[in-house]
Amino acid sequence: MPTAAAGQDASDVARELYGTPDEPTWPERSSLQTLPLSTRNLVRAGGPASSERDGTHQGLFREHCVTCHALEGSGAGPASVFQNPYPRDFRHGVFKWKSTLRGLKPTRQDIRDLLVKGIPGTAMPSFALLDPDDLDALVDYVVYLSTRGEVERRMTAAAVDELDYGTELPEAELRLASKASTEGGEVVQQVVDRVHAGWAEAAENEVAAPAMAELKSDELADSVKRGKEFFHGRIANCVGCHGPGGDGSLQTLDYDDWTKEYSTKIGLTPDDHAAMKPFRDAGALRPRLIKPRNLQDGVFHGGGDAASLYRRITQGIAGTPMPAVEVVQESNGKGLTVDEIGDLVRYVQQLSSPQ
Repeated sequence: MPTAAAGQDASDVARELYGTPDEPTWPERSSLQTLPLSTRNLVRAGGPASSERDGTHQGLFREHCVTCHALEGSGAGPASVFQNPYPRDFRHGVFKWKSTLRGLKPTRQDIRDLLVKGIPGTAMPSFALLDPDDLDALVDYVVYLSTRGEVERRMTAAAVDELDYGTELPEAELRLASKASTEGGEVVQQVVDRVHAGWAEAAENEVAAPAMAELKSDELADSVKRGKEFFHGRIANCVGCHGPGGDGSLQTLDYDDWTKEYSTKIGLTPDDHAAMKPFRDAGALRPRLIKPRNLQDGVFHGGGDAASLYRRITQGIAGTPMPAVEVVQESNGKGLTVDEIGDLVRYVQQLSSPQ
């Protein structure tokens, strides 16, 4: 297969640049941006779990995270098959619950918030009791695993698309390399710069959520009524997935984006067991139909506060089929204004409130 040679070279270069999950390192060069990661934190979070006499813990990722997320951050840890939704695969560089624009990297604070709060309605617990230094180390390590994995994946794709990798290796000048002295090395440098820049610029891409005014009872009732119309309306069309009552009971035929990578995106049917068997044998998780959130139970994976719901509505949810609603200055039949989105947020919030 063309990707076999590309994948092996990409794996080798990733090891040269970033070490291994057990012995992490960080590339010194980046012509665009350098991420503010602590090498000490990476060393503390990686490797076998242990503790020093002063109580300092080593191997934090193995101690707290590897059972679900796996050593390399693939989300295919031994407990993953029992979880729905599956644990996050950090190597894609795509995160669901964050404050930034869809498709862009989360901020460090976003990751820390998930560690502290957990993700309600999933197997992701809260680590609020961990020492703040341990939390910082885990944040750095998640960024490391995601960066390392995404760089490796993008190098593999670039090798096939740009460097003439086929069933056999190309000439030396075109092979992936950790040094930028060849064409293959320059491609690697571009990939590294792109991924690093995404993390370095995350804070610049936060979505500002407008403050929602507290309304009197009659004003609130009117706002909720308008929100219900948007929920059922053509523009937001929340009812199309979440159902008329917001209970998520409608039948869906769509899948999580992670499993589409080795199914629908390459022309295979996710429920075709024979077609999926080679991927399952290689360690891939079984494709599952998505289940839209039951908004009536009041449990929101990414938070049920107004700001979080505003961001989910206006950005959608990366890695899922959840679409975004366009924010417009004036009603035009194509999007919703900020005030209209506020009405929709209030309606969603009241779905789980006692009637």
